[in-house]
Amino acid sequence: MDFFIELEKILETSKPKDKIERFKKFYSLYLSNNIKIINNNQPKIFKTPSFSDFCNTVDATTMPKRGSLSTNKGKAYLTHTITHIEYSAIDLALDHAYRFRDLPKEYYDDWLEVADDEIRHFLLLEELLSDLGYSYGDFDVHSFLFDISQKTLTLIDRMAVIPRYLEASGLDSNPMVINKLKNIDDDMSKKIIKALKIILEEEIDHVKKGDFWFKYACKIEGIDPKTYFDIVEKTLPDAKRKKPFVNVKHRQKAGFSCDEIRVLTDEECS
Repeated sequence: MDFFIELEKILETSKPKDKIERFKKFYSLYLSNNIKIINNNQPKIFKTPSFSDFCNTVDATTMPKRGSLSTNKGKAYLTHTITHIEYSAIDLALDHAYRFRDLPKEYYDDWLEVADDEIRHFLLLEELLSDLGYSYGDFDVHSFLFDISQKTLTLIDRMAVIPRYLEASGLDSNPMVINKLKNIDDDMSKKIIKALKIILEEEIDHVKKGDFWFKYACKIEGIDPKTYFDIVEKTLPDAKRKKPFVNVKHRQKAGFSCDEIRVLTDEECS
């Protein structure tokens, strides 16, 4: 089994069940050292996301607003939104491993491990969606994360923008969603909160991996990591915009310096 060719096939697999089964088989062989990482082809620029066959994809700016979290549909829409992020995150982690070649084995270890985590998160949320009477694909989605992944085609850009900026933003937004659900205080809200807390804790490690490989890429390229926001702004021009809430504690655990955190917030950091 060719490492990169098989990853390409997994990335192009549309149905979640098929993608997950294919990845699990591949990952089991990888962990048992039965797959060698040999760079003998060029990575593709994918034209469409793997979820386009079963999700109606619309522009991110036209996504409908979520209804009240006190309603079943409001909870379902929220859960579907997060489920879609986690499904997209599976492909993001796989694409990190697929796209960048001739790196230390630890790099591929890290992002395949992340893909395995994201699958677990997806399945957890998919079950909650089912409990709410819905399925993944029942609501419109956007392709923002996929689009960004195909625009960040160097290791330094990819690590800066996706795990270290966009996924780190999830460390900020997750607690805000949890607090909103706490105000509802019904059984389903408690189940969603439990899932979000698991995701929050595990995403710290994902962002930390991005931090490590971003700094690795900076060292290889002879670039000062302190230019981080300049790198991100090439893809996301509003990257320095202040945020309503920044999870200082978790960002620090994930490798952010106080100087970087102060760009995003006036909250105390030491």
